[in-house]
Amino acid sequence: MSVLTRRTMMSASAVSMMAGVSGVIRAADAEQAFTVHEIRTISEQSDRYHGWPTLIRRRNGELLVVCSGGRESHVCPFGRIELIRSYDDGATWSYARTILDGPIDDRDTGIVETSKGTLLVTTFTSLAFEASYRKAATDIGAENRTMSAAQFARWQAVWRRLPEGQHAAHLGCWMLRSEDGGHTWSPVWRVPANSPHGPVNLSDGRLMYAGAELWSKKRRVGVWISEDDGKTWNLHAELPVRAGDDPDQYHELHAVEAVDGRWIVHIRNHNSANNKETLQTHSLDGGKTWVEPYSIGVWGLPSHLLRLSDGRLLMTYGHRRQPFGNQARLSDDNGMTWSDPVILYGDASSSDLGYPSTVEISPGRLVTVWYEVLPESSMAQLRMARWQLR
Repeated sequence: MSVLTRRTMMSASAVSMMAGVSGVIRAADAEQAFTVHEIRTISEQSDRYHGWPTLIRRRNGELLVVCSGGRESHVCPFGRIELIRSYDDGATWSYARTILDGPIDDRDTGIVETSKGTLLVTTFTSLAFEASYRKAATDIGAENRTMSAAQFARWQAVWRRLPEGQHAAHLGCWMLRSEDGGHTWSPVWRVPANSPHGPVNLSDGRLMYAGAELWSKKRRVGVWISEDDGKTWNLHAELPVRAGDDPDQYHELHAVEAVDGRWIVHIRNHNSANNKETLQTHSLDGGKTWVEPYSIGVWGLPSHLLRLSDGRLLMTYGHRRQPFGNQARLSDDNGMTWSDPVILYGDASSSDLGYPSTVEISPGRLVTVWYEVLPESSMAQLRMARWQLR
């Protein structure tokens, strides 16, 4: 399929996003203003690294954020799944509660409230820290060791949660569920694939999970469907591969159902063509067939998709080059074209940030949450923007 051309639009000026700062994007047929009302940190554990969050708004109005918390750094063995909650549209937040702490590193965390009111949380486990652990074990007495003795002792204690040789058995993609609003949680069970922000609801009550298989001999990138409130998942379709691409370079998908019924999937792409851009594919027949992934001209990743109450689509994504921060784009034609970017936040100090997800708390009023390493610390925190489209 040929590359789609985006509408000609004027991009928002790159302004510093302090409270109350506004910007404008213009199309030939419409004008949309946005105002960022507030940007602040919402996590309370400043001595811990938080990563890869997902935000949802429950039907009762509560906001829930899950993330990989309790960490020392971007790659370490301490990741656990934490949840914070707001009852007042993000004005205040609870202290983090750990809902899963497996024997190895629990990473990217998604959450969805199903049509039946069930909460589903997704994650995957990783041994990316093992190489650093092995190296530290060999140079612990060296003058230029990679870890202090105290840090190595902590890492070693985590490694000893399992007998030697059993760690790889705990790699996988996982899900847990709550049927009482997140107060109690089931044990985890394996699911076929993972993506950072997890499954999405379809209009017919089913759930769609666009993702990639991890830790499997044959790595499939596709769409899985659940017809039983997330208890089981069946492969609905493998996604096509663009000519010349390696599907192993497709990562971190997210999906949405547009008002015209089309299913849209965004893909984090690391192939040489359009490297580090978001690719898009869509289906017009309920996910049976998909078009070859194509560029939408967006540098940034990964993308989170949201259908707004007025039917437009919103994508929010991390921007890991200057200006470091998060950007958003709108589509008023069911994803066929996307606006130029709105810079929600462009004042970050490094590229260790992103994975924004967004909810609409009332028509045009939005909350976005992401993670970010702040300049005064090496520990990433959860950050929030409250903003508005007019």
